Amino acid sequence: MEALTVLAIYLVPFVILGVVAKKLMSRRGVSLTDIQADAGPNRRKGPQFLLGFWHKED
Repeated sequence: MEALTVLAIYLVPFVILGVVAKKLMSRRGVSLTDIQADAGPNRRKGPQFLLGFWHKED
């Protein structure tokens, strides 16, 4: 039971941050592609680690 409590303490804040960020982006009518477009053409492309998942950009 103690292991589940520790897991929840470490995992829940990241889940909450992800949900809050997604809601804020949807309220402002912004998507992830819009944010990436703001970075401009000179941004570094390639594999990126975001919220525990690897995302590969072309």
